[in-house]
Amino acid sequence: MKKKLAAMVMGLALTTSGAMASEYTMRSGDQLSIVVTQEPSISTSVNASGTMTPYLVRPDGRVSIPLAGEINANGMTVAQFTEELRTRLSKYIVDPDVAVNVVKLGTVRVYVFGEVNRPGAFELTKGHTVIDAIGAASGFNWDTAKKKIYLIRQDRPKELIAINLNRMLETGDMSENYEMREGDMLYLTKNGRISFSRDIAPIFSAVYSITEAKKNLDD
Repeated sequence: MKKKLAAMVMGLALTTSGAMASEYTMRSGDQLSIVVTQEPSISTSVNASGTMTPYLVRPDGRVSIPLAGEINANGMTVAQFTEELRTRLSKYIVDPDVAVNVVKLGTVRVYVFGEVNRPGAFELTKGHTVIDAIGAASGFNWDTAKKKIYLIRQDRPKELIAINLNRMLETGDMSENYEMREGDMLYLTKNGRISFSRDIAPIFSAVYSITEAKKNLDD
């Protein structure tokens, strides 16, 4: 049964990544090629050596484009972003012809520790969910308490999020398959509890401050 569930995690990671590839939503770190036929000065430039200077989705999720101003691209599909850019440019250009492509995907660096086969830090690209992170860590192991997995947000360590992986895999309900953000931590426990001094502090003290999480982790 455990082998079957582990295989399901890996399968789901591949499936969700494939689905996101067809309906990709933009995020910080993405590099964009933008072409505006009527206004070459706005278009992505290419130097003499053929190297392109793309537009970058900044850490705050925004892209700054001449005439259009700043557009919050975070969570938009390419089609939605293109339409927003076209709408803004239409104030200055008659029927603007706009083409947008993601030329390089942004990554999200997350940490997966505890009862997984390959603990550590991972750069997630197409898929940034809990399932994707577990898949990147080569799945859970025999000792994992699959009903008590914890997601800890880097910016809100007091708000520990408990995840029931068993329920997710057995029912197909992906409501707990949360989107992971830069610096987030996923911890798979052995017995459903986390000891701050034993499990967390030795690993994460060098990564980011989690002093505020201590009380919650040990309660």
